[in-house]
Amino acid sequence: MNPRPNTRVARRFRKNANAPERRAWESLRSLRAQGFPVRRQHPIGPFIVDFAIVKAKLVIEIDGGVRRLSSVSEKDAVREQAIRGQGWRLLHVPAATAMSRDHLLALVQKELGL
Repeated sequence: MNPRPNTRVARRFRKNANAPERRAWESLRSLRAQGFPVRRQHPIGPFIVDFAIVKAKLVIEIDGGVRRLSSVSEKDAVREQAIRGQGWRLLHVPAATAMSRDHLLALVQKELGL
């Protein structure tokens, strides 16, 4: 059985995660104990999001400096509209915040109502 193309891309992204994404993953995995398993590099339609909590339909995006470029922000707006159109909420986390376990978990737990 051949995985779908976006699944293959998601696997490649997981292997090549940057430091803030790796650190965020280490932190976010602890949410499983609170009943909210987190998926990393999760496909949603044609898009791949950094992290997703399927149970809460929450996407967590780690934002680096590249997101400030106008060409990237225009594509992101279209992407976000499509993801929101499928009923997902988006939480943008600056890369510096993702490096702090306590700050990241506080943001996500607040969004989850914990």
